[in-house]
Amino acid sequence: MAKITKEQYEFALTRIEELLPLVDDNTPANDRDAIELTMMSDIVIGYEKEHFPINKPTVGQLIQLSLNEKNMTQKQLASKIGVSPSRISDYVSGRAEPTLKVARLLCMTLGITPAAILGY
Repeated sequence: MAKITKEQYEFALTRIEELLPLVDDNTPANDRDAIELTMMSDIVIGYEKEHFPINKPTVGQLIQLSLNEKNMTQKQLASKIGVSPSRISDYVSGRAEPTLKVARLLCMTLGITPAAILGY
């Protein structure tokens, strides 16, 4: 696919807004508006993947987010998994990576999937 320009992206966004009211779940897949909506959507997705990529969260970000969701402090987490609070701080700041054993405990304690903590 050719490189998508900002102008093409903006046109596609505008066209999607115009097409959305014309297409619903009952519209046949071979309908002209449905086909155009799919094409415009592909343009937007392609442009946004290139210009607005979403990076995977770091281990530290995963830990901090999970702590916030669980209303838990770094000190409480450290106590639960048997490491020092400063070690948790090292993981959150990115100064250190957890060992496999600690990563397993983090997953179990915080509800983080192993794939996420491994960066997949």
